[in-house]
Amino acid sequence: MINKDISIEFLGVKFENPFCLSSSPVGNCYDMCRKAYLTGFGGVVFKTIGPKSYYIDEVSPRFDKLDKESTTFVGFKNMEQIAEHPLEENLEDIRKLKAEFPNKVLIASIMGNDEETREDLARKATEAGADILELNFSCPQMTSHAMGSDVGTSPELCKKYCEAVRRGSKLPILAKMTPNITDMVPVAKASLEGGADGIAAINTIKSIANLDINRFIGMPIIDGKSSISGYSGKAVKPIALRFISQLRNDKELKNLPISGIGGIETWIDAVEFILLGASTLQMTTSVMQYGYRIVEDMKNGLMHYMEEMHVDHLKDLVGIANKNIVPAENLNRDYIVYPKIDLDKCVKCGRCVISCYDGAHQAMEWDEEKRTPLCNEDKCVGCLLCSLVCPVHAISEGKIVIKKGRKTKIEDIKL
Repeated sequence: MINKDISIEFLGVKFENPFCLSSSPVGNCYDMCRKAYLTGFGGVVFKTIGPKSYYIDEVSPRFDKLDKESTTFVGFKNMEQIAEHPLEENLEDIRKLKAEFPNKVLIASIMGNDEETREDLARKATEAGADILELNFSCPQMTSHAMGSDVGTSPELCKKYCEAVRRGSKLPILAKMTPNITDMVPVAKASLEGGADGIAAINTIKSIANLDINRFIGMPIIDGKSSISGYSGKAVKPIALRFISQLRNDKELKNLPISGIGGIETWIDAVEFILLGASTLQMTTSVMQYGYRIVEDMKNGLMHYMEEMHVDHLKDLVGIANKNIVPAENLNRDYIVYPKIDLDKCVKCGRCVISCYDGAHQAMEWDEEKRTPLCNEDKCVGCLLCSLVCPVHAISEGKIVIKKGRKTKIEDIKL
């Protein structure tokens, strides 16, 4: 049995493994967080607590999902707000969890509608025993603009609210970023200037996942209406990875501590986040689909990957892929990679021919006599769309050709 060290120190706090529940329905109370700890999660972010005076009144139903042909749960729409339990009940749950699991990490997510409230919540969460504070600047479905994702688009507000929380606590602070913004870097820097120690990214994306096209209403339907709200799941992973890479590739933020969130459903997803700079990982949608037990697959997969990579400590993987993410103008454009067709695997469906003709450069042709595809290299530009649509993976990267007049040597190209 492979047993690698997947513990990690993050913001000065020791996590036995990087996997955490994110602030969401999956960590809504003592019983849920307790089960997550017992199942093997290294930490939980308790569902966001708000001020005592803020009443949470939820809609029903409040979830929707995006499908792709036979694949369910490509994406998930969530209209749920912050913790609906009374503030004192949430704080008592935090106290009980820390008393029962002193070696597990508990992150308290807090959200207020002004500086005074945020400072007070920080103080109360600290007194209850939280290890880290996460400041939710990014929830897209709050009914108050002072408490939702609009805050996360304003560097000034993020800095001011981080300062308020810092006045209320000496605990490490994570600022949770919204992806509903063009550039996250200025907001992240402002949060750090205000006293945050690290960044959590990303929260959910504003969305309308589906419409009832017969009734002309968005989904889910609440008394004949719907609204824009947060989108998560596997579909948002590419966006999350983009933001994390951009943060870590900024010269001033190259060592930025990041807790990664957004579509982590497999150990491979987890590794991708780590390689781009996330030290801890937060999960919701995957837990809603498969339960807390998914963490065992995550841990086992991560340890096997480390064994294959000859890596002994998880920290040695954090951020090492960012050096290979460069501006588009710095990419090598001197060569073409032609497709290689494995006719033994080919099922002669013709999808590659259709996709190339209708969606690319009309380079993939059809041999009527043999009923097989072939590539016309005089037309092919090496986009390799054909390999992506092939249902049996019969098309792969083939020979490399240097464009005329270019100086790159084939032996120097790294594929």
